[in-house]
Amino acid sequence: MAQAKYSRIDGRKSSSYCSTISIVVFVAFCLVAIWTLMSSIVPDQNPDLASEDAGNEVKQMVPENGSRNFKGSSGDLLEDSTNEDGNTGNEQNIVERESENRAEENQDEGVKVNSDDKSESEEEPKRQDENDGEGKNEDGGTDGGAGEVMDAKQTEFDDNKSELVEGEKKLETEESNLTEEKKVDQPEIFPAGAQSELLNEATTQNGAFSTQATESQNEKESQLASITKDQSGYSWKVCNVTAGPDYIPCLDNLKAIRKLPSTGHYEHRERHCPDEAPTCLVPLPKGYKIPIQWPKSREKIWYYNVPHTKLAEIKGHQNWVKVTGEYLTFPGGGTQFVKGALHYIDFVQKSLPDIAWGKRSRVLLDVGCGVASFGGFLFDRDVLAMSFAPKDEHEAQVQFALERGIPAISSVMGTKRLPFPGAVFDVVHCARCRVPWHVEGGKLLLELNRVLRPGGYFVWSATPVYRKNPEDSGIWKAMSELTKSMCWDLVVIKKDKFNEVGAAIYRKPTSNECYDKRPKNEPPLCKESDDPNAAWNVPLQACMHKVPVEKSERGSQWPEQWPLRLEKPPYWLNSQIGVYGKGAVEDFTADYQHWKNVVSHSYLNGMGINWSSVRNVMDMRAVYGGFAAALKNLKVWVMNVVPIDSPDTLPIIYERGLFGIYHDWCESFNTYPRSYDLLHADHLFSSLKKRCNLKAVVAEVDRILRPEGKLIVRDSVETIREVENMAKSLQWEIRLIYSNDKEGLLCARKTMWRPAKVETIMSAIS
Repeated sequence: MAQAKYSRIDGRKSSSYCSTISIVVFVAFCLVAIWTLMSSIVPDQNPDLASEDAGNEVKQMVPENGSRNFKGSSGDLLEDSTNEDGNTGNEQNIVERESENRAEENQDEGVKVNSDDKSESEEEPKRQDENDGEGKNEDGGTDGGAGEVMDAKQTEFDDNKSELVEGEKKLETEESNLTEEKKVDQPEIFPAGAQSELLNEATTQNGAFSTQATESQNEKESQLASITKDQSGYSWKVCNVTAGPDYIPCLDNLKAIRKLPSTGHYEHRERHCPDEAPTCLVPLPKGYKIPIQWPKSREKIWYYNVPHTKLAEIKGHQNWVKVTGEYLTFPGGGTQFVKGALHYIDFVQKSLPDIAWGKRSRVLLDVGCGVASFGGFLFDRDVLAMSFAPKDEHEAQVQFALERGIPAISSVMGTKRLPFPGAVFDVVHCARCRVPWHVEGGKLLLELNRVLRPGGYFVWSATPVYRKNPEDSGIWKAMSELTKSMCWDLVVIKKDKFNEVGAAIYRKPTSNECYDKRPKNEPPLCKESDDPNAAWNVPLQACMHKVPVEKSERGSQWPEQWPLRLEKPPYWLNSQIGVYGKGAVEDFTADYQHWKNVVSHSYLNGMGINWSSVRNVMDMRAVYGGFAAALKNLKVWVMNVVPIDSPDTLPIIYERGLFGIYHDWCESFNTYPRSYDLLHADHLFSSLKKRCNLKAVVAEVDRILRPEGKLIVRDSVETIREVENMAKSLQWEIRLIYSNDKEGLLCARKTMWRPAKVETIMSAIS
């Protein structure tokens, strides 16, 4: 018994001893495994450390691959603004994320950006395939949570370290997966090849990037929550106005319009801006979808994006626009070309071969454009048309044009000059544009004479040209007398039997000889002090400016043929000083080279922009038009805006075969909401802060930009941060943000988000 008892006790001791050794060995082994695992994933558990480590990695790589070509300041175009030693310092560092969540959002975007917007491109067939009749609507987004699964796994690891021994194999598998993810994703964050501005958004956190499904779900939740105020203190409300989703503040100021003493000269269609620029956001139309891409958009658009049928009812028989199921379709017709714009364009060319579409004639002004089918099909002939029409009873005609991807603005020939320089359009076109050219001494036709280039053509396609009833005959007689007194040469009158219309084509003189020989000084010549380029809120005058004849004067020679004129400095720049302080020719050349580098090295490849979805572009502060010129090989058009407080370089832009407009960004632009796919602002906002409400300017940017449209801002770091904070408060996606020295660069994408609260604009209520 004793032996048995002893033997049992001894056996227990032996077993306990072996178990202890096994446990110690096993725990040691596990600790080694844990240490190995933790050494590879611990940095991802601490957001601060992760941001710091990855930020350091960015600082090392950006000077090598990106900063050499970064030119953040438009005032330093002729010099590189980069520190070549790679030591960027605090001012040059990536602008830090303000919270872990925002860092995660931005790191997600980093995947899109550095894979050339792969996720956005993958969405494109879904939202743009018209054959399937599908489009991403204002409810937007898809369900999913792959990123949340990874976050849950990581959290479980953090909260349950005591279970690591039992889950050793599971953790080893996770470690392998995480390592594999890093191997795959890391090249996407830092793509190979030189880039002007490699913009890092944030570093990886929790060991994995979020997915598009997570982002979409977050966006839906954000919309449902109707967040109106963020940590920066910016609050937003939806505009409650009579015009609703079509609100144009300076054209829908009903309070000011009601006070007008007269509307006989279309004063009610002109600009009447409110005393304070609105800071509310224009609502989206119910059922709004991402627009159809060019060139399909020329033929059809989503009905619910511009849900207006009046024009289809009035002009449908002239093939302007028709309602076809969920689309509005555009057969390409017009009042004067019911059977198609292309035939009409070729008819004009055959009538006057010297017009030479796309060579001699590059920039055209289309007055009373309707839905701008004429301008839309002129793209096929390499011609840019600045089309305009008033916001009148022809419901949403300019909005149709812009939705189709055709340049247009809302404007009217009333009591003020058009917002263009003098002598810049190669051709002016009017096809039944409903303008009484012959009345009041020809004041309106004299305005066309101001903007028409010497030697340029006026194409007038209207019933007085080919009909012989008493009214049309009387108008033709009055026009004949007026154009003769203006020294316009009637070059040709032709009838288009196919469309059963006719056109008269006039030519503006290239010398002052005819003016001097007129028996009467009617219309009178303008005073020598009258500046033909002064066009912002300047009243119309019934006078003509003399034609420049000195070889060094702009307008004395016809520009080079397209496309040579795009790259060659204008002949009249030789004796001038450029915007950046050097000779204008040198400035011009350096500016063009600068933007070619920026666009090719950064914007096209490093910004995460799917350029196939971009059509309507605006340069909010164009100088020489270099940004637009650098986009010449893309299927886009660029509205070049020269602010009224900037050097007047708009004539240079037109001389290059591009077009643009004067504007004051403290006021709203004459365009409908959701008009542009991309807005570009180079050192604009920092100057506007001195005299405008910057929040109102950002609200105007939001109004103009389409959902999913991009905003690119180049400015001081301080201004970039202000714009970034406002963009975040608007629930925009910060795609890219970068700083170098004291200059910064920001790319943000607008979302479908609209706030829940409403602000009534009393001046815009009928």
